Amino acid sequence: MKAKMMLFLGFGLFLSICGAEKAVSQEKIVNEEAVQRLDSTLQSFVETNAVGGTSALVFEDGEEVYFNAFGDADRNDKTPMKRNTIVQIYSMTKPVTGVALMQLYEQGAFELDDPVADYLSEFADLKVYEGEDEDGNPILVEPKRPLTIRDLTRHTSGFANDTNTPYVGALLEEAAPLHHSNTLADFAEKLGSLPLVFHPGEEWYYGPSVDVQAYLVERLSGQPFDKYLREHILDPLGMNETRYYVPEEDRGRMASTFYGGEDGSLTQIPDNEQHAFNINEVPLTPGGWGLTSTLDDYMTFTQMLVNEGSLNGVQILKPETVELMATNHLSDEVTERLWLPSKGQVGFGIDFAVRLRPPASAEENHGKVGEFFWDGAASTLFWVDPANELTAVFFVQKFPFDGRLHKDFRDAVYGKYVPEN
Repeated sequence: MKAKMMLFLGFGLFLSICGAEKAVSQEKIVNEEAVQRLDSTLQSFVETNAVGGTSALVFEDGEEVYFNAFGDADRNDKTPMKRNTIVQIYSMTKPVTGVALMQLYEQGAFELDDPVADYLSEFADLKVYEGEDEDGNPILVEPKRPLTIRDLTRHTSGFANDTNTPYVGALLEEAAPLHHSNTLADFAEKLGSLPLVFHPGEEWYYGPSVDVQAYLVERLSGQPFDKYLREHILDPLGMNETRYYVPEEDRGRMASTFYGGEDGSLTQIPDNEQHAFNINEVPLTPGGWGLTSTLDDYMTFTQMLVNEGSLNGVQILKPETVELMATNHLSDEVTERLWLPSKGQVGFGIDFAVRLRPPASAEENHGKVGEFFWDGAASTLFWVDPANELTAVFFVQKFPFDGRLHKDFRDAVYGKYVPEN
């Protein structure tokens, strides 16, 4: 408890110092030059055929300092990208799930280091795959320690996420825990029957951990997950256009998704294929992906976070809970981190990446220490920069994930990289 309080005090002191520095300078990050850079950058994404359409919204000190949209949400129908365009946010669903889970944490429903199996019996008999014996049989062993809720929030659970993984991959493909026809209970039962691919806590490995968080919210609250989100986060914040199922009358505002080829081509993916999850009412309500949103809706979510859990008189989380979520929980001993280092000088908190150090070079993603953020599979991005009271939401719909867009967008917001002494 003492260590936890020191974490909170350190984070709070950091924000106080940064806020004081900004108050002295009175210099806005997004000034006229930044607006010009942003317009030029977003327009270039369209002109170079990197994206079909793009939009962005930036708030600073609680005020809108930038919005614009370029290109087409749907090239086939010549529908322009607009402020109210609905996009599939994929993994930007994860922080929303994290907020839901941490509301229950505030209520004393669990502790982060509690075993998951204490609440979800589907994960009571987990085994870890450690290769094959000399006869080619799988070696399955007991976990070195229980899988904890903290493991779920920082992606150190060991759940398989790749059907090409030796032995476990084939089992994952056959079980298909995240098939749209599954409920979260079905998902948990199927996932819990599969071996882990490493011992809990030993690696950072992206996967279905946040979907397990959604099921935990469902079990602890006694409400279906989507209804919990609506009642406790989305409706209180007025996020009426953040949802799994998009009704027919709003589907004309849904952005199409594009596939970028290695040859520089950009192909629009048929909507009936790409939008299938969101235009059909299916049992699955995943915590790790699946929501759609608009720029203003998601900006509302980020403004709640930068305001330490409250917005417009509505408290979603306590300030100390936001601090806990935005604090790095990933030990230096966790050296296997998949592609997380590509995000820059970051650790990982509770469903956010957390920036620990300034960029080491101009080639890294620009950002400020203390920032927390995440992105989505279709190349969407958001971040919260507490030091500057700045939040940004960047929308495109492009596969495969294109981190170059994020690099250029961040540079447009913050300006030319200058090494810190």
